[in-house]
Amino acid sequence: MKLMAKLAWRNIWRNRRRTLITITAVVFATLLSIVMRGIQLGTYDENIEWALNLFSGYLQLQHPGFQDDPSLHKSFALSEDITAPLDADQRVRGYAPRVYADGLVSYGDNSLGAALFGIEPGVEDKVTRLTQKVNNGRMVESSEALEVVLGNTLLRNLKATIGDTIVILAQGYDGALGNMKYRIVGTVKTGMQEFDRASVFMGMRALQNLVALRDNISLIAVALHDLHDVTPVTDDANDMLDTAAVRALHWEEVMPDMKQSIQLDNYSGMLFLAILIIVVAFGILNTVLMSVTERFREFGILLSVGMPQRQLVLLVFLETLYIAMIGIIVGNLLALGVNWYLEVNPITFTGDMAAMYEEYGWLPQMRSVVLLSSIVNTSLAVLSLSFIAVLYPLYRVHKLEPLKGIRYT
Repeated sequence: MKLMAKLAWRNIWRNRRRTLITITAVVFATLLSIVMRGIQLGTYDENIEWALNLFSGYLQLQHPGFQDDPSLHKSFALSEDITAPLDADQRVRGYAPRVYADGLVSYGDNSLGAALFGIEPGVEDKVTRLTQKVNNGRMVESSEALEVVLGNTLLRNLKATIGDTIVILAQGYDGALGNMKYRIVGTVKTGMQEFDRASVFMGMRALQNLVALRDNISLIAVALHDLHDVTPVTDDANDMLDTAAVRALHWEEVMPDMKQSIQLDNYSGMLFLAILIIVVAFGILNTVLMSVTERFREFGILLSVGMPQRQLVLLVFLETLYIAMIGIIVGNLLALGVNWYLEVNPITFTGDMAAMYEEYGWLPQMRSVVLLSSIVNTSLAVLSLSFIAVLYPLYRVHKLEPLKGIRYT
């Protein structure tokens, strides 16, 4: 075996240029695959955390039917039985109760539909970065105050300015229409156009009074210290909540559109990388097949002097293994350096590129991540396809007859 390993190593360098070209192709495929997967997964995590910390929370406690059909009648009372499990869980960074409702916002001759969000200003700051998105004026400072913060696009469409008074009309819990005047104290710009076009933020108590909801709330947004704790915390919360009126929802259930867009992008990226690795596998097939074909006369002589057929097959297999392993190792080392650099120094887009990202609700930033799973999976994929590619050359060697090999030209 030791002799065969030495022969295989010597043989791959008999045509140095061809071997280096093939190794370079393997390096490129490994490098590009690991770097692209690192950027994909790192950017996903970055955008998910950005979106969850913006307003939605990592998970939410809701009435079982609220997500599919939001309604004031699917509200619940905030009790210690619900908050106690959250207070006791060290993975929970904070939580904030909210009230959601639909309404009509009017200023002068302009009236627009809007989503009304009732928040607790002091509590909300511990859970989300909503206050940091105030681009003009200030955030609501009191739960009872008759003041609102509008999405910047909504303010512009209403043709109003900060300090103006608007009228909000909304159907209450009892079915009656309620209306109230509110003063605009600020605007928010989240970068998500739909959100900025139709959002109205006010104190939770003020919205409860408007829609006659008394002390009930629509949901509780929960923030965690670590994104990867979402699933276990959601499961634990559902196990501990001894009530049919409330259940915990994973962010993927709360934001299905974001989950689907990430899945679509992930699948398309994996398809591209699969095609890249397959192309490189054909390159390995071509290299090994040419190497084998050129040495048929040599192999025929070896067979004629008594060399076992299986040793020739092993020799060609080891040659392929050397080429693939050299390319994979070098590609891994280069990919680790690139991914580490992009993790420490993410690429931030500006100008038109940043505007395009924000239009689709994405953070205009590209960050990578170093993951052992990505390195192992890519290395195994390249190695496996290399072995598959060499099956035909091995078959040719296995079926080679001594005389046919000697006479081959």
